[in-house]
Amino acid sequence: MNKILFGRYVPGNSFIHKMDPRAKLVLSLLYIIAVFMSNSWLAYGTSFLIAIIIIGSSSIAPKFFWDGVKPLIGVILLTMIIQVFFGVGGQVYWHWGILSITSNGLLNAIYIAIRFILIILVSTVLTLSTSPLEISGAIESLFMPLKKLHFPVYEMALMLSIALRFVPTLIDETEKILNAQRSRGANFSSGSIMTRLKKLVSILIPLFESAFSRAEELATAMEARGYQGGEGRSKYRVLNYTKNDILGTIFMIIATMSVLLLRNWS
Repeated sequence: MNKILFGRYVPGNSFIHKMDPRAKLVLSLLYIIAVFMSNSWLAYGTSFLIAIIIIGSSSIAPKFFWDGVKPLIGVILLTMIIQVFFGVGGQVYWHWGILSITSNGLLNAIYIAIRFILIILVSTVLTLSTSPLEISGAIESLFMPLKKLHFPVYEMALMLSIALRFVPTLIDETEKILNAQRSRGANFSSGSIMTRLKKLVSILIPLFESAFSRAEELATAMEARGYQGGEGRSKYRVLNYTKNDILGTIFMIIATMSVLLLRNWS
């Protein structure tokens, strides 16, 4: 549980840390689109090189990125297996009923794994170099034009910031409950799947109780302080674009164009 990086923030003074969170969100989305559009080894090699440069610019230890990929290895392998046995096209190496192994299926499985890893790495850079409050503030600023369409921008940003803020707290709370249950003799690693699921009830009930208790305390605190939405509120953190954002944008535009130009090259 303590290896989950969602909502975690590593303070730093790197090039990436100094960038505006709005720029980091937009550029990360641009990179993800470029990765999904890639369809050749040259394009994926270029995307991997871009990811290495981004990781190096963040000055974050490589261990964090391995911790970000490791929990999703099972999902990546499962996706690859599905693609291998259900992919169609190309030379057929093995066939049985609806299952088959083809050259296109194997190639697409490798492409999918590369896409997953690259997206996880760049997303990890974003979450580790940007605090949850900065992410919610950036999303609020980017969605501000929708306010003219009566979209609840402030409420959405508030819910997002609260959710991001309490993800690490709930993870730590789950770890404490697990340790408390283990100290009482509970064993969550043995038995059938149904037996393990039934044992999770002893974790979920106190976890939900703790979450509802924290939500009630937070609502009471907000009401006591006279919270009435975002109208007329000033901001403690003022977002401004800097030289780092301009350089980062230029680099990402050039990098994305390079990937798109190489997307169909063999």
